[in-house]
Amino acid sequence: MTTVNVHEAKTNLSRLLDAAAKGEEIIIAKAGKPVARLIPIGKPQRTPGSMQGTFVSDETFFDPLPENELDLWNGEITSRSDPLNPKKR
Repeated sequence: MTTVNVHEAKTNLSRLLDAAAKGEEIIIAKAGKPVARLIPIGKPQRTPGSMQGTFVSDETFFDPLPENELDLWNGEITSRSDPLNPKKR
């Protein structure tokens, strides 16, 4: 573990970032008192297939949408009750 003051940290930030990326912990001190810790960010742990089975759909999932729903998705609202654009039909 390395301790540096704020001035040194500002002057050598790239070098300190490289050291942190390699696993070193750097403490940044102000007036001799530790105020921050520079540590590497670990890679997120992703496991392929970990969400398998959490989403279940029925056989109608891939069926075409009804015309009125397609109009809504395409911005072609056919209702006069559209609160965002009351003139649009």
